[in-house]
Amino acid sequence: MPNSTTVTEFLLTRFSDVWELRVLHAMLFVLTYVATLMGNLLIVTGITFSWKLHTPMYYFLRNLSVLDMCYISVTVPKACAIFLLDNTAISMTGCAAQIFLMVAFTTVELLFLTVMARDRYVAICQPLHYPVVMNPRVCVQMTLASVFSGLAYSGLHTGNTFQLPFCQSNVVHQFFCDIPPLLKLSCSDTLNNEILIFISSVVIAGGCFAFIIMSYYHIFSPVLKFPTKGKRGKAFSTCVPHILVVTVFLSSGAAVYLKPTSSSPTIQDMLSSVFYSIVPPFLNPIIYSLRNKQIKEAVKRVMRRKLYSGKR
Repeated sequence: MPNSTTVTEFLLTRFSDVWELRVLHAMLFVLTYVATLMGNLLIVTGITFSWKLHTPMYYFLRNLSVLDMCYISVTVPKACAIFLLDNTAISMTGCAAQIFLMVAFTTVELLFLTVMARDRYVAICQPLHYPVVMNPRVCVQMTLASVFSGLAYSGLHTGNTFQLPFCQSNVVHQFFCDIPPLLKLSCSDTLNNEILIFISSVVIAGGCFAFIIMSYYHIFSPVLKFPTKGKRGKAFSTCVPHILVVTVFLSSGAAVYLKPTSSSPTIQDMLSSVFYSIVPPFLNPIIYSLRNKQIKEAVKRVMRRKLYSGKR
């Protein structure tokens, strides 16, 4: 293309150019970010310092909380910067790093949620085999496998995206770099990229979702037959938070990636991405702390220790 110019940086998009609204958006993002970090940090601290919670279930929950803190840190600080500053540019390298980390953390979180469903299935349906099947070595191996799988998956899609030439507009209609809006800026055919993204997403997300559904089908079938309400309540108290987290995560992601692409992006598209990139990490500690007595007790002990040490 003789009249095209090679893109060397991208310009991210704000929700509004009105200064008062920009400040309001930045404040909302900062408050959400701080609350997410504090909530997940309390869960990590509570589990770490409570020996009663040193079990596979809480081991994976702690990993999920650490992952959520990293996940939300990829987008929110940069978004606050473009809201408050006049410069909305992000370098090609910075954009690639943002996409790589977002896709990696999203994939690892989905795999963690799948492993947690497996943990609940073994704990409830095969309690006698639980210490053997979910021993510490297996837990570490599943964690590492999830992390390396997420990094490999992210590397594949990030590499395929940035091998494309970008010679159209450099304005990304999003407050962070994401693959769908970036593909629209390419001056070459992106059909192969779109097909690869669709197939791989259906295989991985669909496979994980099917595994989670089957796990809970096998869990709830015997649980509903328990003779006492106490046993049923205990089983539901550990499963319901996980089901809520999976629902929030998958529904928010599907709202973004299963929506038909539009040639004229709107504010609604950006708001959908908020539910995909910010809401799940923010809600996860709230859901787990509200529905899990052990987590609430561990967090209370941590808070009491801090208050006691502060008075000394």
